[in-house]
Amino acid sequence: MNRRSLLKGLMASTAIIALDNSYSTAFKADSLLVSPANARPTPTNNLPIPPLLEGKMTGGVRVYDLNLQKGLTEFIPGKKTKTLGINQDYLGPTIRMVDGEKIRLNVRNGIGETTTMHWHGLHLPAKADGGPHQTIKAGETWSPEWTVKQNAATYWYHPHLMHKTGLHAYQGMAGAIIVEDKHASALPLPSSYGVDDIPIVLQDKVFDRQWNMTYVSGMHDKMMGIKGNVLLVNGAIEPLLTATTQKVRLRLLNGSNARTYTLGFADNTAFDMIASDGSLLPRPVRLKRITLSPAERAEIVVDVSGLGNSSLTLKSFGFNSATSPTGNGGMRRGSGMMGGGGMMGDDKRQFTAMTIKAAPELKPSPALPRTLLSLPQLQEKDASKTRTFEMGMVMGPMVMMGRVKHPLTINGKAMDINRIDERVRLGDTEIWEISNPSGVAHPFHIHDIQFQILDRNGRKPPASEHGLKDTVLLYPGETVRIIAKFEDYADPDRPYMYHCHILEHEDWGMMGQFTVQRDI
Repeated sequence: MNRRSLLKGLMASTAIIALDNSYSTAFKADSLLVSPANARPTPTNNLPIPPLLEGKMTGGVRVYDLNLQKGLTEFIPGKKTKTLGINQDYLGPTIRMVDGEKIRLNVRNGIGETTTMHWHGLHLPAKADGGPHQTIKAGETWSPEWTVKQNAATYWYHPHLMHKTGLHAYQGMAGAIIVEDKHASALPLPSSYGVDDIPIVLQDKVFDRQWNMTYVSGMHDKMMGIKGNVLLVNGAIEPLLTATTQKVRLRLLNGSNARTYTLGFADNTAFDMIASDGSLLPRPVRLKRITLSPAERAEIVVDVSGLGNSSLTLKSFGFNSATSPTGNGGMRRGSGMMGGGGMMGDDKRQFTAMTIKAAPELKPSPALPRTLLSLPQLQEKDASKTRTFEMGMVMGPMVMMGRVKHPLTINGKAMDINRIDERVRLGDTEIWEISNPSGVAHPFHIHDIQFQILDRNGRKPPASEHGLKDTVLLYPGETVRIIAKFEDYADPDRPYMYHCHILEHEDWGMMGQFTVQRDI
């Protein structure tokens, strides 16, 4: 990142500090919002397990039926909230896919307005991607079809309509996807769905005192992303999971619009991370904390065999964007230009996510393998091109007065659905160098591909980032280089997206388009 871009980001960040502080003390303490004391769960608040949708084989194709629908959901007894869901009132089933199978997803739109459905992290033809180009009108059914070509991992699905991605996902249209392959299935990992293999969908919401779900209420929510006063886990508040096996695999998915979580157990119990966005890790990584930005996933294995009558409390400890995982962030806490209070994207709010207790008798679980996946490393020397992307963020009075048309951009341009920003040749390996000169952390997501992280500000990524990824968090002042191969699918007319996965940023312009083509 050049000095001019860094200074520009610092000055832009400084301009909104007063707005940020006034918002925090005025709106977030608003008496109209439900208070944490009024959001306490009932004593028998068991963790909901999303239904498993395995599809039906028809003529050599595995077919899944998804109905997008309106719903009413009781997040606390006696209070009904208007929501959206998939095959149910809120959220959707966990879709199980198998590498190598041909699949078809029949997506019927019953919400009464146009939307889309995007298969986040999956490698597939552009016409099946479910981005803003593949709209589904009210009452219609969209049926994309392709062959699964994925490593075993946790993926997910959510709407991706132009300017309404944030709203539709926020109201509840999202769900997990579990892909299995022969290699992973042969490993002694917890794999009994709903027993020792559990999806954990984390979402924060703004609820008023009538338990209405409220969305963007002003410029601050657009610029910083919507952040809630209540944390939901699979649609429940502070639920309880009773483990019946010695080891439990939690498939963590940050399904929030904007909030980044630093997760861990209240007593600092260590756990093993075994997978990232798009693959198993080369080997288990022992951790006590893990940071997940919007759209990122991580699979962790927790040993509960020594719990006895005690329990584990999974918490979000807030988010500190002072440095990247390499300890080499570009902007530091306490910088005078940042007001001495840390980065604007920092969030000190803590949440209790869920509690895990052990059943009186636990079924034995095998030891974790020492190695999980031999993942070939893409080589810089094989890259045919390096592309650069700068995540731009203009803040301050001119934005508040509406005099800046596009305050959120990539490479100085806001999203234009009629413009192709990048054209990639089929079969090429490329390096994408992404920089963030702003004072806010941004998760950068690329459709269709899984990539490897080469470095953060010139330093190699930590072991927890050695697997395949489709979303990477860029800390303030940071430059990240990723490498990927673009293969299998070419379409000169239908593009894929790349964008910030703070959904309000995406909706407001921090997104671009690329095609994969045979000839350029």
